[in-house]
Amino acid sequence: MCRRGLNYSFLIVSILAVTVLLAFAACGDDDTSGPTATKAATGTAAAKIDVSNVPELKDGKLLIGSDIAYAPVEYYEEGTKNATGLDVDLAKALGQRLGVSVEFQQVADFSGIVGDLKVKRYDIVMSAISITPAREKDIDFVPYFGPVGTGILTPKGNPKGFKALEDLCGKKVAAQVGTYQVDQVTALNDGACKSNPINITTFPDNPASVLELTVGRVDAQMADDPVVAYNAQQSGGKLEVAATGFETATYGIGVRKDSPALKSALEKALKQIIDDGTYSKVLQKWGQEKFALKP
Repeated sequence: MCRRGLNYSFLIVSILAVTVLLAFAACGDDDTSGPTATKAATGTAAAKIDVSNVPELKDGKLLIGSDIAYAPVEYYEEGTKNATGLDVDLAKALGQRLGVSVEFQQVADFSGIVGDLKVKRYDIVMSAISITPAREKDIDFVPYFGPVGTGILTPKGNPKGFKALEDLCGKKVAAQVGTYQVDQVTALNDGACKSNPINITTFPDNPASVLELTVGRVDAQMADDPVVAYNAQQSGGKLEVAATGFETATYGIGVRKDSPALKSALEKALKQIIDDGTYSKVLQKWGQEKFALKP
């Protein structure tokens, strides 16, 4: 773009100087679209909260333990190891406010996720974890989504006519190990279904329990409302949601009880993304507006 053929040395020097400046500016812009783009989006440039007193964030990263097989809350993009979903987008937004990058790490077993956090395998856990009194004895929570109830997934047409949890008495049901749904079935078998107990089969992840229903080995599958709705949608018309909204609970970000500074920082970051509309946009993206955190 240099204008050649001019003999005025001063003008040439000036143009060269401007060209060099523009070249440096262009290089800076290119960097934001390359490998450093994630850091620029989630790094110190976006920091709004002082985290100098948060030991877990000294390395500039928030390590998150999660069972990344619970779409649409968190899951891997098909054929990749790229985590995506509602929790992932919310975590990235929180990371921006904290001025750190975020990294999701697949847990070995969802039923052991609280124990893994307590022995410091992760900084926090964020995995569609319902806040329950039993879990609150072990770790602290930052509520961020819900309340959310349990849904019952069945073959298309709901051939067994499920309308309530008690309708599961005497039936075969699949669920993921360590989930609140397993606790619900246990309570039913100790109460309403005691004389005709539910035959529950548990699986290490949610997709495996859905497959058990798809192939006809169980009468129903249980999971959180957003998840059963997603699985029905993805089934090609083979499955449907028979009933939803049973025994609601709020999702929480799990934090160790000896991490009060981190918990406080997360609470501040969550308030910021709610106040500036980022939270609503993420929920809208995933079609989960009705489960926005209730005051």
